Amino acid sequence: MNRILILGSGGSGKSTLARQLGALLHLPVVHLDTLFWNPGWVPKPDEEWDELVRQYTNQEQWIIDGNYSRTMDSRLRRAEVIIFLDLPRLLCIYRIVKRRVMYHNQTRPDMNEGCPEKLDWAFVKWVWNYKARSRATTLERLKQAGAHQQVLIVNTRRQVKELLHRYAEC
Repeated sequence: MNRILILGSGGSGKSTLARQLGALLHLPVVHLDTLFWNPGWVPKPDEEWDELVRQYTNQEQWIIDGNYSRTMDSRLRRAEVIIFLDLPRLLCIYRIVKRRVMYHNQTRPDMNEGCPEKLDWAFVKWVWNYKARSRATTLERLKQAGAHQQVLIVNTRRQVKELLHRYAEC
């Protein structure tokens, strides 16, 4: 198991799980938010973004967390394990609020420097509407996984802990 992709709503715990799995499995962790955002919350131009995603997904070992649907298919094709954190929306909302408090006027570890943690109504709505907006499309994409790929859909915090425990035993 050399390439793990972690998907899910904002606040679902993608980056935290990526860091934990990276430490357990000794795999490099790539946070897509770190790559996508330039300082001041300015997104990378499409060509530059596409090239960065290509560079990282072509490597032999990685854990990549993040959605970014425009480039998701290329990551899905290369992943050996795909973890979809399909957690309750209230938990995700709680976590984004908690994250905002924890990193007040700071840049969190999975974000690019110059992008201090913020919380605005648009992001809260984006997280709240994730299931209606993106969940079905993501599940359809996961149905396309090949026989050589393992797809794990995680619905609870307990299942996340069990997943970590299982990988700790590897």
